[in-house]
Amino acid sequence: MKNKAFNLAILAIGVLLIKSLWFSASAVTPQLANMWTLDGSQRAWLTMSVQIGFVAGAVVSALLNLADRFDLTRMLVISALIATVANLLIPVLDADYETTLMLRFATGFGTAGVYPPGMKLIATWCREDRGFGIGLLVGALTIGAALPHLLNAFPDTGGMPPWRDVLLLASVFSLVGSLAIAAGFRPGPYLTERAPFNWQYALMGLRDRATRLANFGYLGHMWELYAMWAWVPLFLIASYENAGWSTPGARLAGFASVAAGGLGALLAGIYADRLGRTLVTGLSLAVSGLCCVVAGFLFDDPLLLTLLCLVWGFAVVADSAQFSAAVSELVDPRYVGTALTVQTCLGFLLTSISILLIPQLMGALGWHYVFLVLAPGPVFGIWAMLSLRAMPEARKLASGRR
Repeated sequence: MKNKAFNLAILAIGVLLIKSLWFSASAVTPQLANMWTLDGSQRAWLTMSVQIGFVAGAVVSALLNLADRFDLTRMLVISALIATVANLLIPVLDADYETTLMLRFATGFGTAGVYPPGMKLIATWCREDRGFGIGLLVGALTIGAALPHLLNAFPDTGGMPPWRDVLLLASVFSLVGSLAIAAGFRPGPYLTERAPFNWQYALMGLRDRATRLANFGYLGHMWELYAMWAWVPLFLIASYENAGWSTPGARLAGFASVAAGGLGALLAGIYADRLGRTLVTGLSLAVSGLCCVVAGFLFDDPLLLTLLCLVWGFAVVADSAQFSAAVSELVDPRYVGTALTVQTCLGFLLTSISILLIPQLMGALGWHYVFLVLAPGPVFGIWAMLSLRAMPEARKLASGRR
């Protein structure tokens, strides 16, 4: 199709730059914790406030069917600009902790209008290769999520980069990404007609068993994903410092561990289209679940821990796009945007629990055992995908490859 590669590239690069907002405050948690004397729970809220803001935005979008009733490109760009301004105000206003949480909530609220519409826009260009297309988008946003950790890896003369600079740069990246999508992206030939308003469709995708199982798989995956993304970079810093290794090196390892998922998502998309969605998601969940179990036992060996975290980062998000691709293939095509918004809403709501759980259990379990609490997520997800694979409806997935 004419211009397909160009439009997919513009959307992927734009979302990559916009997604840099997500962990921009989380990446500088060490600096903010020192400045505000934050405990573990308060540090967790720097990430959780974004998650909860995303959930609030997704609920509004799903109930109003926004992603199925309005111009998707315009909705994505406006939402990204709202998130950009909210994030930018933190360093500009020199916000205190409470104000930062409110602005991070607004950042998450805005990004709820970026991710689900972005997946539907990918679907307007991809049909038989939808797993690859959505995998490309998820891979891009994974690298974008890792980007603040890279920005935070280069120390100034005082030992750590100024936290304001990291947030400012992330906001600039997001602005550039938003403008690039506004100027260069156009939907593809598979764009469906705008759907009539039906608030009840926000729940319809959960009533169908096949779609519900695809969402269950996603929930198992999400229980692990964002807690891993939020805490493994800090876990690596603790391991490196415990061994007397370089802290900037630990930050680079944290960036690489999250960014490795970009390649994982892309490759999983390619192979899910060829081999089947339930097979690829099940394998990804098994690998990431095993990493949950093993990671803590390598705390005292930073080299082996880094290698394992690279594998973990590769696998933990490799399956993410395929749950969304599965839902897009199982539901009414007119309401794909709403169904994907509901899926992400439930997933991000769950992440706020697992993100908070890690610091709550840290005192009792320590870094050696705390990640074991994430392992039930992959186990639940594997059960859901095996159950879906056994259903006749699974033939709708990946052109019949399940």
